[in-house]
Formats: sequence, C-alpha cells, structure tokens
Amino acid sequence: MNITTSIWLITVAFILGLLLFDLLTSTRKPHDVSFKEATFWSIFYIAVAVGFGVWVWSDFGAQFGKEYFAAYIVEKSLSMDNLFVFIIILTNFAVPTIYHQRVLMVGIVLALIMRAIFIAIGAAALEAFAFTFVIFGAILLWTGIKLMQHWDEDPDLTDNAIVNFAQRKLAFTDKYHGTKLFIKENGKRFATPLLLVMIAIGATDLLFALDSIPATFGVTQEPYLVFAANAFALLGLRALYFLMKNLVQKLIYFSLGLSFILVFIGIKLIMLW
Repeated sequence: MNITTSIWLITVAFILGLLLFDLLTSTRKPHDVSFKEATFWSIFYIAVAVGFGVWVWSDFGAQFGKEYFAAYIVEKSLSMDNLFVFIIILTNFAVPTIYHQRVLMVGIVLALIMRAIFIAIGAAALEAFAFTFVIFGAILLWTGIKLMQHWDEDPDLTDNAIVNFAQRKLAFTDKYHGTKLFIKENGKRFATPLLLVMIAIGATDLLFALDSIPATFGVTQEPYLVFAANAFALLGLRALYFLMKNLVQKLIYFSLGLSFILVFIGIKLIMLW
C-alpha cells in the first residue's frame, strides 16, 4: 500500500479537525447529553468511518478496503470494552454527569496519542523483527485468557498502581470543584477528585493500547490502516458512551465474546511467524 506523505498529513489533519470540532461543539459548555444528541453523533462518526473505508476500497483496492473495515470492527469492539471501564470509573468516582463529556474527551485524546506512539513502535518492530508477531500474539493470548477467566467481574480500581501512587503523593479534596484539577485552600494546593479520574482514565488508555495495537496488526500490517481504524473507532467513543451507559448490565457476555476474538487473533499472529 503506497501512502504518500501528503496523504498521511491530510488524514491526520482531518482527524485532528474532527477532534477539535467535537471539542468546540460538544464539550465547550458542560451539559447532560440527551439520547438524541448521542445518537446523532454516533451515526455521524460511523458514517465518517464508513466513508473513509469506501475511499480506501475505491483508491487502493478491495483487499485493503476489507482490511480497513476488519480493523475498524476489531477496534470498535475493543473500544466498547474500554468504554465499559470508563463507565465503571465515572460511576465509582461519582463524577457529576455534566462533566462526563470533558473526562471522556480527555480520555479519547490520551488514547489517540498513546495508540499513535504504539503504532509507530509496532510498525518499526514488525519491519525489523519477524518475531514481533509472536510477541504480539502472546500479548493477545494472555489478555484473551485473562478476560475469559474474569469476564463477569468489574475491574478493581483500588488495584491500579498509577492511581494508588497518585493518592499517596498528592493531597485530594473530598468534593469536585467544577472542571478544576487543582485548587488552593488556606494557602495550600490540593488536587480535586477530577484529577484522579483523569489519571485512572489515562492508565486505562495505556493498558488498552497495549492490547489494541497488536490486535489490529493481526488484521492488517499496514500502519496507515491501523492508525485510521484506531482513530475513527475512538472518535465515536464519546457519543457511544451516552448511548451505552444504561445498557452495560444487559451486555453481560460482551467481554466473553471479545476474549475469544483476542485469542483467535493472537493465534493468527503467532502462525504468521
């Protein structure tokens, strides 16, 4: 797949433009998101992702078009699992609903940055060392098996090393202060619970990036398609959150199904070596 520098720049600019547009129109003023608003944005981002896939199919051929759509579906599935953890974090930390959008957008931006870094590292490693397929496959097998063993359990936030470290090193207030991450009380600087939520979201993004990138490389070895599939799957995550947050308890077998997908892709990656 011959992707020129100009195509890369246009794609990145387009994605950043969508992200900026989302930030300005949806999170500028904290508010409760209605079902209608969430539905509109979910459909919009799916349409954008499909439109991009149609362009790839028409300009680069059916093979790369199929790889992109397969990668997008895998990423969308993994993003859903990521979303469930976001819901648990926001619920456990009792984040006021009007600030959910702000937290989610920070989570999406962090996820995009982390995944872009891992994609670059993964692409370079795959090009230099064929054994990287085995490493990626082993990561997915381990993740899939762990997910099978604990598919019906919620993640334990008290066991998060990064969150625990922050709690030991920083003094936190007992209540939220709007969207502020730090405040001053009696001349002393305190962190707000919102900062701890951001840290928990960031730690979650890091863990999911470690699974996500190997999974997508198991579907396509084209870094451009891996990046695009990741970006478009993540961009629709904020709106999808508000559609799915009341349905989480009904999707009890989603994580179990996802575990089988990860194991399958892990085996496929190992066999590629």
